[in-house]
Amino acid sequence: MAAVAFPTLVPSGRRYTPGRYPQTEFQALNGATTTLRYGSKRFDAELDLTFQNITDKEAASVLKLYEDTMAKDDWVTFTTTDVAGGASTEMASYIREVGGSGLHWRFSEPPSVDSVKPGLSNMSVRFIGRLDPS
Repeated sequence: MAAVAFPTLVPSGRRYTPGRYPQTEFQALNGATTTLRYGSKRFDAELDLTFQNITDKEAASVLKLYEDTMAKDDWVTFTTTDVAGGASTEMASYIREVGGSGLHWRFSEPPSVDSVKPGLSNMSVRFIGRLDPS
């Protein structure tokens, strides 16, 4: 398993969810709640990207990346100029999952491509941030 760089495309839109911590809550009959935390790292972060009016060549590069990373069980990395482009420095570090989170971005489903007109497409790409045991 290895990191593979995402193509240098800036999304038209993105949605980021930081994930959750491994924990279980127990509630007593009187309403008191106890939380058991099983770890100190988040997991299952989500990153949804939309790209509007990109060239078919750019869309094909994302599809190729999907095929290559899924075949080898790799994960995807981002730079501050692509997926995090336009975000503040503080927000970009979360979107990229750098700084010790331990999360690796993996495709959560195949990318979706809608043809707009010949040579142009809209694309949706969904990632999930998983902890890698290695």
